[in-house]
Amino acid sequence: MAKVSPLMIAPPLIFAGFVALAAVGMFRDDPEGLPSTLVGQPAPPVTEVALPGYPAVTPEDLRRGEVTLVNFWASWCPPCHAEHPRLLEMQAEGIPLIGVNFKDQEGAATSYLADDGNPFAAVAFDPRGRTAIDWGVTAPPETFILDAEGTVLFRFAGPLVGSDYEQRFLPALEDALRN
Repeated sequence: MAKVSPLMIAPPLIFAGFVALAAVGMFRDDPEGLPSTLVGQPAPPVTEVALPGYPAVTPEDLRRGEVTLVNFWASWCPPCHAEHPRLLEMQAEGIPLIGVNFKDQEGAATSYLADDGNPFAAVAFDPRGRTAIDWGVTAPPETFILDAEGTVLFRFAGPLVGSDYEQRFLPALEDALRN
């Protein structure tokens, strides 16, 4: 009987391990979503430092008595530019939006809003990203849906455009607005 070398068994076992990991990833509930420990929790505070020329975000802004969106953005972020027209549309529809500008330069951020329009009721300025860390933001843009009491209902990582926006964010927003 021939002896089988352990080196001959290792590659198929490693391959089987990769297949198992891929299968687990493919069959989890939402392979596109990023988990957020904030969902179901009160929204963390937002820095009270305002982007100069814009109203500061107050704790009351996060508990407005109506559904509110908190959008983390930066002027240097191309996906933020892509979603900006959608934010202006939401503002026109009467959806309250709070902006958190992070890891940005003050002048670039104020110029961006002056040139492209300001969809936000208040704009926090978070140049070092401390508020973003508290909210678990990984990269701009990210948008959170808050209920009337300031509880985080949904986190959406990425720009509010395209099929992901239509299939995931819009249904969550519509559900929040109904309840």
